[in-house]
Amino acid sequence: MADDQEPTGRTSVELFAGGGGLAMAVHRAGFRPLLLNEYVKHACDTLEANGAVPRGEDERIPEAGEPWPLVRGDVRDLKMGYLQGEVDLLAGGPPCQPFSLGGVAKGDEDKRNMFPEMFRAIREIQPKAVICENVRGLLRPSFKPYFDYILRELEFPFEERDPAATWLQHDALLRTKAQQGTTDSLERYRVFKFEVNAADYGVPQIRNRVIIIAFRGDLDIDETILHDAVKKTHSEEALLHSLSTGTYWERHAKVPKHVRDHVSKGVQSELSITNDKLKPWRTLRDAIAGFDGEREPLPQIKWDKLDRVQYDDMPLDHIGWPDARIYPGHTPNVLDRPAKTVKAGVHGVPGGESVMLTDSRVSGLKSPSGQRYRHRYMTVRETARVMTFPDEWRLSGPRGEQMRQLGNAVPVLLGEVFAKAVAKVLDEVENRT
Repeated sequence: MADDQEPTGRTSVELFAGGGGLAMAVHRAGFRPLLLNEYVKHACDTLEANGAVPRGEDERIPEAGEPWPLVRGDVRDLKMGYLQGEVDLLAGGPPCQPFSLGGVAKGDEDKRNMFPEMFRAIREIQPKAVICENVRGLLRPSFKPYFDYILRELEFPFEERDPAATWLQHDALLRTKAQQGTTDSLERYRVFKFEVNAADYGVPQIRNRVIIIAFRGDLDIDETILHDAVKKTHSEEALLHSLSTGTYWERHAKVPKHVRDHVSKGVQSELSITNDKLKPWRTLRDAIAGFDGEREPLPQIKWDKLDRVQYDDMPLDHIGWPDARIYPGHTPNVLDRPAKTVKAGVHGVPGGESVMLTDSRVSGLKSPSGQRYRHRYMTVRETARVMTFPDEWRLSGPRGEQMRQLGNAVPVLLGEVFAKAVAKVLDEVENRT
C-alpha cells in the first residue's frame, strides 16, 4: 500500500474497509492485513489503486510482505473460518442505519445493520481484539437501549440470537449471561466504549465518534494501559491561547496581517483560564500548509481555475470546483479552526461541510467593512488532508464518490491512536506471560 512501513508479526482483518482509512491506521500500528472486505465498487477500486489485490477463491493466509488481499462483495457471503486462531485484531466500522424510537421498541430493526456480521466474524475468527468505529448518534437517548444491547452482543458474540427472537428477548438472555459464568472465557470479550472528538487527537477536524474496543476474555489484559494510551493529546483551549499569544501565527507567517488581526480579535471572548498542557487543535490552515513541515503546502487554487480540471502543476485531486454557495444552514469552514465534520452526503458534497472561507477579500455590500472573504469548495486533496490521509493515497471514482469515501472513513491519525493502544495492551500480555 502507499504506506510502506514494515509491520510487526501482528495480524489483522478489516471488514467494511471503505476507502482505507482504518486499514492504513491498523497497518501503521504494526498489524499485517490478512484480509480486507468491501462492497462498494469505487471504494474497492481505491483499495486496489493503492496496492491491494483481489484474493480470489483461494482461502490462503498471505505471507509477510505480500499485498493486502481484498475480497469484493457482500460481507454476508464472506467465509472467514480459515483465519481462526491467526488474527490479532478484527477492525471495521459496520454500517448501523438509524432506528426510529417506535421501531426499536417494537424490535423492528433495519436490515442494513451490519453489526451482526462483526459478531459472526468474531465467532469464525476468534480474534484477540476488536475495534469498531461508528457515529456518535448511536448514543442518542432513543437509540441507547439498542446500543447497549450491541455492546452486550459484543461481550457474548457466541450467544447467537434465535432468528425468531426479538432483540429485547435476546438482550434479556445476554443480561442473564452477564451475571453468570467466568469472565476469562475464549468466548467472552471485555468491552470498552470511548466517546471521542478526532480533533482531540491531532486530526484537523471536528469529528465526534464512538470507538468500541474489545479484548478476548482469556487474555487478562491490563485496562489501565488502554486508557493511558488513548488520552487526549490536543485541545481547543490550547489552540485559542496559541492564537491569542501569536505562537499559532509563527507557523503561518505569510498570512496577511488583516487576517491575523481579524482572527485574533475574535478569539478574546472565547479565552478562559486554563492549565491545559495539551497541544493546540490542528486547523484547516495547518492541514493545507502541511502540518508544520510534515508535508509540502498545497498550492492555492486560482479563482479562474474553478473548472473541474486536474492541472499538471497541481497535486493529485487538488482540483477547483465551481458554484460554491453560502446561505443560512450552509455555513463554511474557516481556516483557523478545525474543519467541520467531513460527511459522505447523498451526493458527496453536503451542506457547508465542503465549503471554505479563504484569505482573499472582495467588495461585499452586506459587510460592515464593505469587504467580504471569498469562498470556494474544498478540493478532494484538502479534504483528504483533513481526514489525515497521505497525499499519495489515490481515491477512485468521480469527485462525489471520492468525497463519499472520505466522509465514510476513519481519520487515519485517529484510528492509529486506538490501534496502537490495542497493540500496547497485547504486547503487555505477551511480555507478562
